[in-house]
Amino acid sequence: MNARETILRRVREAIGEPVDAVAVPRDYLRTAPGVDPDDRGAILELFEQRLERYGAQVRRTTLAGVAATVDRELRNASARVVLTPPGLPDIWTALWADRSEHRVVTDDPPLTTLELDAVDAVVTTCAAAIAQSGTIVLDGDAGQGRRAPTLVPDCHVCVVHAEQVKTALPEVVPRLDPRRPTTWISGPSATVDIEMTRVQGVHGPRRLLVILVE
Repeated sequence: MNARETILRRVREAIGEPVDAVAVPRDYLRTAPGVDPDDRGAILELFEQRLERYGAQVRRTTLAGVAATVDRELRNASARVVLTPPGLPDIWTALWADRSEHRVVTDDPPLTTLELDAVDAVVTTCAAAIAQSGTIVLDGDAGQGRRAPTLVPDCHVCVVHAEQVKTALPEVVPRLDPRRPTTWISGPSATVDIEMTRVQGVHGPRRLLVILVE
């Protein structure tokens, strides 16, 4: 008898005769408490409040206004080199890129760590967003790219469509592809040391700007 069989025998001896399975209640909360899942205005307001509480910035615009908003925010961030992942609409960075001192680079083929270190900002979309926690979720699909480019540059500009924002985590998980690696972002990168001093940008972008498309 090997070790596995010995352990299983002892477990069987300890529990004795099998008992009937216990019914486990599955009436978990599926939406954020106190928020009507059909009230889009309230959901977006909560999403914006939570993001700002974490130190992120939110800019609301229409689909037609994305390019102008991206241009303005990248200039505010003094970005000179901006990375765009494969699948991101070129028009979103067209206004910003229409200046001789600005340069757009793509992560195809993947940039090296040194090349990423020379990038000032990255512009992406997202797979989903959670209002209750102020979280954006990336899964590497078109317009989002791999994880490294969203961690190395100092500024991350993420375009989120209003219909992608759900009230709580249980609404979002079933919409994600479990075969894809996901990145969950709640505000700019930050850490708190033993003296409870909050420091941003320790292991990722110090600035997160969410462009919410209504």
